[in-house]
Amino acid sequence: MSRLQTRFAELKEQNRAALVTFITAGDPDYASSLEILKGLPDAGADVIELGMPFTDPMADGPAIQLANIRALSNKQDLAKTLQMVREFRQSNQTTPIVLMGYFNPIHKMGIERFIAEAKEAGVDGLIVVDLPPEHNEDLCDPAQAAGIDFIRLTTPTTDDARLPVVLNNSSGFVYYVSVAGVTGAGSATLEHVEQAVARLKRHTGLPVAIGFGIRTPEQAAAIARLADGVVVGSALIDHIAKAESSTEAVAGVLGHCRELAEGIRNARA
Repeated sequence: MSRLQTRFAELKEQNRAALVTFITAGDPDYASSLEILKGLPDAGADVIELGMPFTDPMADGPAIQLANIRALSNKQDLAKTLQMVREFRQSNQTTPIVLMGYFNPIHKMGIERFIAEAKEAGVDGLIVVDLPPEHNEDLCDPAQAAGIDFIRLTTPTTDDARLPVVLNNSSGFVYYVSVAGVTGAGSATLEHVEQAVARLKRHTGLPVAIGFGIRTPEQAAAIARLADGVVVGSALIDHIAKAESSTEAVAGVLGHCRELAEGIRNARA
């Protein structure tokens, strides 16, 4: 079983949802970002999404756009992002890491090289938001052949005709974007989320994680009662934007992660 399969199976046995945390690699700088990455599992993160910085992150709201700018201004690139994963794996062999971002940097590196280096570094999955299933042969198929899961985004506008196409060759988990909009946008109603999870479960046996607009431990707990995973990104990254030092940035992200984890762990009690 893959690390992702193992983690979701363990959590199902414990009757709790996964806390899936998102940070942008290299934000605010390489050393601080690596410190946050290494600290997230002890702070309660079950799965980590690591953003691959890109100049035009069109699915992302202001918080993550600014995180990309900070990382790129400090010369973060895909090679350094993979190096971060290698360094993380020196002390952690169990927490799944999913690289999330856009196809351009991967294409620039070269798909064969990227897949080989990602596998060697210890990457477990990919979310590439601008690569639809019609282009599975470009990255999804070779990544999965190498043992790297390819995770799809589904949205409120993905209808029943489109859903099987989107889920074709999906693996790891399904990421449901709960609002039509960019990251960090408003949050969906619980009734909407409950209906969406039920609909997805009719189409797939994969775990369903809900993201976009989840900021507080209370919101995370409410989603954790309905879904297999809760994804939080912008709320964590806001601590980096507001911090006056790298030490404050690290403490802010990890502190918020602990609060979210506490909320999720008690959600089904």
